[in-house]
This record gives sequence, C-alpha cells and structure tokens, in this order.
Amino acid sequence: MGDRDYRRIITDVMEHLSHDIKPEIEKNNKIIHFSEVVRCLRRSYFDRVDPLEQKGLRFSDLFRELMKKTPYSSVQGEFAVDDIKLKIYADIIVDDVVIVFRPVPKPPEKLVPADALYLNACLWILNKTDGIVLYFAENGDEVSFSMIRENRMFEESIRRVRILKNLLEEKKIPVLEPSSECNTCQYYEKCYIKEKKAVSFSIESILGFKNQEE
Repeated sequence: MGDRDYRRIITDVMEHLSHDIKPEIEKNNKIIHFSEVVRCLRRSYFDRVDPLEQKGLRFSDLFRELMKKTPYSSVQGEFAVDDIKLKIYADIIVDDVVIVFRPVPKPPEKLVPADALYLNACLWILNKTDGIVLYFAENGDEVSFSMIRENRMFEESIRRVRILKNLLEEKKIPVLEPSSECNTCQYYEKCYIKEKKAVSFSIESILGFKNQEE
C-alpha cells in the first residue's frame, strides 16, 4: 500500500461529507422539525440553546440527510400546531404508501418506538393511511414493519411538540430521557457526571487478599 495514510484519507472524506450535509439547527422556536420531537428532548433543546459540535455524523444521520437531497424521493410536509409550524420528511411515497428508511447495525425484532412515532406523524401530516419502516444493516440483512396511522399516537407526538416549544421559550432544560443513545451523545456530561478514567483494582486488593507463594 506504500507510505500513504489511507485511514487519514478516509477520515478526511468523512469529515468533509459530514460538514457538507450537516443538518441545520433551526433558530426559530415556532418552527420545529419532527425529528427533534421523537428523540431526546433535552438533546434537541441543547442543539438550539447551547450547542456542542458533534464529532462526525453517524451513518444513519448521513443517510437521512442524503435522502433529503435526492430529487426523486424525500417529501416534506408541514402541519400547524397552535402557532407552531411542524415540519417532517418522508423518504419515499410509493402507491400512497409512506416509506421511511433506517440504516442500523442490526435489524431490530420490533418496530423502534421513535420510528413508529415518526412514521405515524408522516401519515397524518402527509394525509396517508399506510406506511412502512425499512431497517437495513451493514451485512445486507433487512426487516420491515408496516402500520396504519393511529390517532392517540399522533396526539402524544403533538403534546411533545408543545412541550419542546414551551421549554425553548422559557429556557427550561427538559427532563432526562435515558436511552441507548446517551453514550454517544455530545451532551453526555451536561446530563450525567463528567467521565473520569477509572482506577485499576485487582480482585485481591478489593477483597483484602494477598498473593501467597506456595
């Protein structure tokens, strides 16, 4: 391979790609993107009020932003909630069926709740009845889940929209919503203790034992 640093080349490409398609942070509190609502509200709040640079986008984030830029697919919808303009994107609509793609490390056994909320909102806002979430993994495995729009789920989503808007206006930090995404969140130390390197211990020192030579 010679003396070229291919890892550095790949890293540079990913950094440029992340920069070019990084999602814009909305400044107007009366405009809310539904992707802000289905994830941790505290993370969405910090993104607007006290943002920290994220170290590169995950592939799922890159894919989502790329889909928005393809002229043949992503469909935007808007919905009025009081004085709020709620925006949402559907990846593809085929034969009146809304399809949302989700790249994942491993296909889930059940429809992820956040994706169910997102797809359901797409159905209501875009005035469709049926939708599909398609998960596809790096190894080629895929699984899909279908659903029809559900009113109570949409009402819960609208409640979260109002909560986020009110918290932004009142400058109040949302409550903790622990999830598997916390460990990779750039705001981890705003929610939990600052990470420190653990001191190494041996079982013998913890239990008060000493090694004895036979």
